[in-house]
Amino acid sequence: MVLLLWFNFDRANPGIQFETVTQWFPMIGAGYHVGVDAISLSMLLLTVILTPLGILTSFNIDERVKMYMVLFLIMETASLGLFASLDLMIFFIFWEFGLVPMYFLIRLWGGQDRSYASFKFFIYTMAGSLGLLLSIQIIGFSMGTFDIPQLTQMWPALPSSQLLSIGVTVGFLKSIAYWAFFIAFAIKVPIWPFHTWLPDAHTQAPTAGSMM
Repeated sequence: MVLLLWFNFDRANPGIQFETVTQWFPMIGAGYHVGVDAISLSMLLLTVILTPLGILTSFNIDERVKMYMVLFLIMETASLGLFASLDLMIFFIFWEFGLVPMYFLIRLWGGQDRSYASFKFFIYTMAGSLGLLLSIQIIGFSMGTFDIPQLTQMWPALPSSQLLSIGVTVGFLKSIAYWAFFIAFAIKVPIWPFHTWLPDAHTQAPTAGSMM
């Protein structure tokens, strides 16, 4: 499917292509909105290349092989959904969904210190998730939508001094959302000094898990 997207992608069009928009949670302004641009298409292709390579490097897995493969494919599904997401809520769900199989891959098939590494991975990523969810909720509820293409047109164009219906200025909300996003991605990317979970997770994870 990704190869079909790759060969049928209009490279003369810099916008979003192959969009699917469906009502999902209209009460809060969230919908199922997916699509690809040139950057996300490249990440989708990288994911479908890495997945079979990761499976090939898992030849030494001889315990609970079926569960291992199921978790690995769930992680691939979450990654594909993440890169195609055009709604902040869908983005958040796919991102968090991908952390669950990664935790179990480290916990069940990791190295000697896998219990410590998986617990540290869980604590750090959940802390980052709280910041990510906070920033998404601030933007979505203040703007009335979680749709990313709409937000890119609405959010930067609003004067920072404009007072929203919730009684705060746009500038104040932008500041909170910015720092919440920054802390969340500083942990998840990660960057110093929020990076200490990464060496343990990578060294203790099975080879295929580190690749993904």
